[in-house]
Amino acid sequence: MSREFTLAQRFVSLADTLCDDYDLTDLLDRLVLTCLELLEVTAAGIVLRDQHGKLHLMASSSEETRVLELYEIENHDGPCLQAVRTALAAVGKDSAVMRRSWPRFAVAAEAAGFRSAHAFPLRLRNETIGALTLLSARVPPISEDDQGIAQALADIATIGILQQRSLDRAASLAEQLQTALDTRIVIEQAKGLLAEHGHVDMETAFGALRSYARSSHLKIGLVAGSLVHRQLAPREVLAGSGAARA
Repeated sequence: MSREFTLAQRFVSLADTLCDDYDLTDLLDRLVLTCLELLEVTAAGIVLRDQHGKLHLMASSSEETRVLELYEIENHDGPCLQAVRTALAAVGKDSAVMRRSWPRFAVAAEAAGFRSAHAFPLRLRNETIGALTLLSARVPPISEDDQGIAQALADIATIGILQQRSLDRAASLAEQLQTALDTRIVIEQAKGLLAEHGHVDMETAFGALRSYARSSHLKIGLVAGSLVHRQLAPREVLAGSGAARA
């Protein structure tokens, strides 16, 4: 299957999530996975800005990425903050550039094994609501063509989020963000339950949760809530993905 065909399929898949009752958490999770599938990057993460201008981590491809993005937000230093602030792509093509541009972030990124970083604003006209960060463990960084694809993917997500806000039947962006944040908390709790029950790491636990949700055609937040409220047994979720250890 050609990369172009896969790209077209993923654009359609992302567009399909933008139905009347689409789930913001699912949309952002799909965007992260699409970036890993199509672009030559190691990890990806997404932050969104609330009505007060504060950034929140909404999706990450791995536990290392989650920790690094939270570090970036807490220390006010890194590519995603620059992309949100300037509404332009932030490019750290190698370790030297990262050190000059974002000294504290660069130290943490290199410690996690990343050698380059790019961040693309989630923007529409004059409004920037967040950023998509792409991290790579190798040099050279992603190509200019791939940077264009990354920005296009970020633009699709932005259009969907802002479109929902503009419709009478939809919640405001602030309400969407709060719901997504609440869902993310439940997902983290569910990951912990799965990790403890199956004696697996958090990344494997999240993979099992995501796999079960998709194979069952359920939103990941609903599956996480069922686990947290003991309506779904962890062993069922782990068995479905083969993540459980003896």
